[in-house]
Amino acid sequence: MVSALVYVCAALAEIAGCFAFWAWLRSGQSTLWLIPGCASLIVFAWLLTLVDMSQAGRAYAAYGGVYILSALMWLWLAEGVRPDRWDMTGVALCLIGASVIFFGPHRA
Repeated sequence: MVSALVYVCAALAEIAGCFAFWAWLRSGQSTLWLIPGCASLIVFAWLLTLVDMSQAGRAYAAYGGVYILSALMWLWLAEGVRPDRWDMTGVALCLIGASVIFFGPHRA
């Protein structure tokens, strides 16, 4: 349960950080947007180290599904574009895959 919360917080931090760069480069916002953007990406990286998994690659791979769900939620809530059935089908497949990676009986 703690890992799920960490993943959700990491996704929010990553999306916020990436959006700050997007705003600067694509929307013509001030370079000051890079300060919270960089801070947010540092928080994102730190949060992923808190996941209780012995291999970083598996932690990152399992996180991928949560990130995709969060990105679609951002699309809907921040950009006002409602995800369609293909978006939802894709995220469901990703979350199933992430669950297999996270909960699978891996050898140490």
